[in-house]
Amino acid sequence: MALFEKKKAQKVTLDDSSRLSCTIEAAQNVQGHTDYVVRVQRGPLAENSWQINRRYSDFAALNAALQMGGVDLNLPPKKIFGNMEREFIAERQQGLQVFLNNITAHQLLSLSLIVRKFLDPTNYPESMNTQEAALQHVSMFFRSEPHWEVLEPLRDIGWRFRKSYFLIKPKDQPKEKLVLSWCDFGPDKTIDDKDLVPIMKLLPTIQHPFIYPVVFATSMENGGLAIRNFYQPGTLRDAICKTKPNKVHFLKKYCKPKMYAPLPLPAIRTCGRQVLEALKFLHDKGWFYGHLHAGNVMMEENCCRLLDLENSVLGLPPYYRYFLTQLRKVQTMEQVDVYSFGHLVYEMAFGDQLQTATLEMLPLDCPGELRTFLESILTVDAVKSGLPSVADLLASPLFSNVPVVLPDKPMLKIPSKLKEALKSAKEATEKRLKLDQGVFNQVRRQSKAKAHHMSDEEKKKRKKSARKRMSLQPTGQEEDHNTNHLPATNGVGSGTTSPTSSGAPSPVPPPAPAADHDQKA
Repeated sequence: MALFEKKKAQKVTLDDSSRLSCTIEAAQNVQGHTDYVVRVQRGPLAENSWQINRRYSDFAALNAALQMGGVDLNLPPKKIFGNMEREFIAERQQGLQVFLNNITAHQLLSLSLIVRKFLDPTNYPESMNTQEAALQHVSMFFRSEPHWEVLEPLRDIGWRFRKSYFLIKPKDQPKEKLVLSWCDFGPDKTIDDKDLVPIMKLLPTIQHPFIYPVVFATSMENGGLAIRNFYQPGTLRDAICKTKPNKVHFLKKYCKPKMYAPLPLPAIRTCGRQVLEALKFLHDKGWFYGHLHAGNVMMEENCCRLLDLENSVLGLPPYYRYFLTQLRKVQTMEQVDVYSFGHLVYEMAFGDQLQTATLEMLPLDCPGELRTFLESILTVDAVKSGLPSVADLLASPLFSNVPVVLPDKPMLKIPSKLKEALKSAKEATEKRLKLDQGVFNQVRRQSKAKAHHMSDEEKKKRKKSARKRMSLQPTGQEEDHNTNHLPATNGVGSGTTSPTSSGAPSPVPPPAPAADHDQKA
């Protein structure tokens, strides 16, 4: 590289939203203890897999680290005596498989750095400290912008371990508190640096009652940062889980809180209408989003406001991306927002998050209006037939009659050059999603075909077909078959080999010595 050549922006190409799946393939005795050989796979392709060896104590340590989430993971109990017996090891292996399945099937647990370090130590080593690396980038930023200073890091307040938060204050207003968020560039980052910096600087200019204001935003060589006012009550998810954005780990706050506080139907309608208004505003202006969930909605009394608009332009994968790869008809960023909005309404209505890509059933006491709405977005039929648009949702009976007051005219002016950059980034994000959806569907079709081929019903059909072919054999073949029972010459049969021997003739009396020898072998 030349001395004064500009460095190219770096991004994390690994998609942290990809779900990891595990299969315990074997158990082996290693120096007096049992090692379990685990095959870990990222995404749907078998070639993206690797092996790790873990002892029972490693599984127990993982379970202890995840206990703060309050989810019962069914770790098999410890046994002191007889733990090297073959039957016990086989039984424990099955129990450990259930334990891993419970972890990887849970949205928040599967995305946590704790689990990633356990399953993928190559890409997520124990020494990995994203907060420390982020602090270095923030310190470099403060050299050129010395108006703020860091008060303390806010650790583990969100699921994105590559996104770090710091409590800061302006030097000229020491009593005011703000939150600075830093995030590395993600795998969908395609906007050139010369366009990304001015695009990030557009964020503080956005004026909309349902979008949380940004005080300052910019991008650097490895990522971007945004500064917002610190709001003590927290997000919509904090309100639902009856917690606050304090120093408690996000798994403890959101996995299985002691008490949920679902929103009443009038509050769901009001909050939903406000979020839809913000989404429509962004779409009309040419800013794509894709990161809607309850943790990205600020709840201020009776007003909901969107957060983290910078995520899309920094190339970060959406929270629901694993689900989206399973839904081939959900391809545009507007459809991603509509689908995510369905999950948001579900969480507001029932408190807990939907842990599957589509909705199988709703509680019997779910109001009819709400039931109809959720089924229009989250059911298998809905995602296959095509989702409604944001404008359609605004016109739906659940939200059309909700009064909305806009005190000031919303504002976001994007220069035409930057609009083109945003459009290209949006199309690139959609393209990668479509490619991943195609891979997932191809693997799913192959798995279904294999399962169908190996089913008991298909095996019976093949056996029946084979018997039918045998019964329809010509007489000439039967005569030829009878010659197989004649004594062999020099130990070689003259016809079809017997099913009881490989390459040797069936032993018939009086047996030839060579044939007798083959039979004993």
